[in-house]
Amino acid sequence: MTQKELDYVEDAIKHENNLASIITESIEILEDEELVSFMKKQLANHKALHKKLMNLLEEKTNE
Repeated sequence: MTQKELDYVEDAIKHENNLASIITESIEILEDEELVSFMKKQLANHKALHKKLMNLLEEKTNE
């Protein structure tokens, strides 16, 4: 993996962290239970993507 590709993965990880923070903050202030449920699913999706990106980064740094 090139340095440019590694930089992209690192940026994507930071982006997923930011999205997770925004979603978490939103969940705390929302009152509509359907919307809270939807946002929790979105949070789970972003956490899963973050984990995949971290695994990719770890694999490539161990090569």
